[in-house]
Amino acid sequence: MARYDKELSNRKIRKRIRFERKDGAPVTKCSIGLTQKKHSFLFGCGGFVFIPYVAEGLPENREATESWLDVFNYATLPFYWGNYEREEGKTNRDALMKTAVYLKERGVTIKGHPLCWHTVCADWLLKYDNETIFEKQLARIEREEKEFEGIIDMWDVINETVIMPVFDKYDNAVTRICNEKGRMGLIKAVFEKAHEANPKAVLLLNDFNTGSDYEKVIDECLDEGVPISAIGIQSHQHQGYWGPEKLDEVLTRFERFGLPIHFTENTLISGDLMPAHIVDLNDWQVDDWPTTEEGEERQAEEVEEMYRILFSHPLVEAITTWDYKDGAWLGAPSGLVRKDNSKKPAYDVLKKLIREEWWTDTKVVTDENGFADVDAFRGDYIVKTENGQTEVCLSDETEIIKI
Repeated sequence: MARYDKELSNRKIRKRIRFERKDGAPVTKCSIGLTQKKHSFLFGCGGFVFIPYVAEGLPENREATESWLDVFNYATLPFYWGNYEREEGKTNRDALMKTAVYLKERGVTIKGHPLCWHTVCADWLLKYDNETIFEKQLARIEREEKEFEGIIDMWDVINETVIMPVFDKYDNAVTRICNEKGRMGLIKAVFEKAHEANPKAVLLLNDFNTGSDYEKVIDECLDEGVPISAIGIQSHQHQGYWGPEKLDEVLTRFERFGLPIHFTENTLISGDLMPAHIVDLNDWQVDDWPTTEEGEERQAEEVEEMYRILFSHPLVEAITTWDYKDGAWLGAPSGLVRKDNSKKPAYDVLKKLIREEWWTDTKVVTDENGFADVDAFRGDYIVKTENGQTEVCLSDETEIIKI
């Protein structure tokens, strides 16, 4: 069984903290307000919706970006090589940089996705021999990480390695070099380059395969000393909600590595489910895939249950809802808002969990020595008295707060 903390003590600071003035004198017999600004836990969502508004100036996306920011503190931005650099040397850097800066200024942590992947790969690479492709792949990793360092310091380094060597739907440069270098040879090379380019970056291995094959890849990576910061697990549930049993089974198997776990791409459907016989989700192509009232209620219940389970597990550090708006991927009604930006029940449920139930806005009273018992979710806070205020990050290491 996976480990859970129903009391959420693993998400909270519960300790005596001393409150001091700038000169070190205790703040005694004083009522002090603690107002949370941001969770330490990464409540994420695909940030693609910001690009048309921020980088392209499309005002119709403003409503969606504002409601997004009312819930989330963590965004994934697209760095698919085939879209980011459609022509060699001509990148989409300016649009992504503008969007990333906009999000960072609003306190959002950002992850780039992905640095290496066989899908949406740059077609122009195919004119080169394998060694040149390999060199360009490593150079691409260094370029993106260094250009965005300090703004984006978290990356999905390599995506879907379980299927990568045997992927045969179409020819692509990354599968070519994976076959030549070997899966582990490629993984090790791209991770080492990513770590070298930004030693402080959080580096993820990410996959939709949650079976024993993915476990084997992780075992091999750890044996080879690959600098994996966190395990990425995709959970696209177009064919139905995993449910508590599968979530427990997946968490039980992957917690054995002792690494942080990120649920990197989570989708739950609010319409008809995709037929069970479809193996590759991309093969399901329909003209219209509408959201339904019944489906929206089901989606809201599933979102609440899944988030409660994952938030209570001590190794889970991040959950990313993949589609903010319906129709974003495969036309699926998997968003938290509808195509017209109106909010679905799942949006309201998630906002209530993150910004109300799992949120701290409280007061403490210090004793004659300036101490007070603090019970608060880990994160960034405004600490306020009648005489002033300060901003702090409440963590396990917090012993003294100066006001």
